Amino acid sequence: HGDKCFGDDRAIRTGWAKLDAHKVMVVGHQKGKSLKERNICNYGYAHPEGYRKAMAKMRLAAKFNMPVICLIDTGGAYPGIGAEERGQAQVIAESMYEMSRLPTPVVCVVIGEGGSGGALGLGVGDRVAMLEHAYYSVISPEGCAGIIWKSHSFKERAAEALKMRSKDLVRFGVIDHVIAEPLGGAHRDHNLAANRLKLYLRNTIRELIAKPIDILLAERYDKFRRMGVFFEGGRLVGQSDPNEPNQTEASSDSSGGVPHSKPHYLQETIK
Repeated sequence: HGDKCFGDDRAIRTGWAKLDAHKVMVVGHQKGKSLKERNICNYGYAHPEGYRKAMAKMRLAAKFNMPVICLIDTGGAYPGIGAEERGQAQVIAESMYEMSRLPTPVVCVVIGEGGSGGALGLGVGDRVAMLEHAYYSVISPEGCAGIIWKSHSFKERAAEALKMRSKDLVRFGVIDHVIAEPLGGAHRDHNLAANRLKLYLRNTIRELIAKPIDILLAERYDKFRRMGVFFEGGRLVGQSDPNEPNQTEASSDSSGGVPHSKPHYLQETIK
């Protein structure tokens, strides 16, 4: 129960599930519906014990060769003094590290808020997707405006600068796919939104389980190492020489597989 160290955290839920013929482990944030439930779930702001619980369940899934599905919906990790004393920053970093080397397919989907380290703690996977109107950012627009412009009135300007929308993030290669929402948003038609999410998960898991684990891990590593590519003074920064084979290509060659090309956004940048 819980993290077997301090206690349980209702802001993160875990459980076995079945998606078509595949048994999977589902890990996700829970905000609650009623005011009472939201207080119990801390409005989705997870404590360190929540991430420790999630890591334990993901390791268990890997032991039985079951894919992991992470559903992200949080404004961030809880920043209280108790959480900090119990190692909030350290446990988020540990969770990201564990997910980066988990020997089973991992699919992450931002279904609402994707706030800061709280989202990143469950956001390292072979595929990362977002609902169309979700957001994924290192900080909230209000927090960014307060730090940079010393006033929350600049939150719209901060939101534009953060490039937190799905259409921007897929263009930058931070996420891999945008799941279209029903007209007016996912909350207007829960069944249609859930079916579209299910279709994406079904197709993605089918694709990932067909890959050897060593290739899967190499591609996952390479995917996140590529992030942060930009031009400075006419030179590509954030990536080694583009003419050199990347981590995935080297791993694929050594295992006898077919080398994988650089993703479309990096190819466009290099051109």
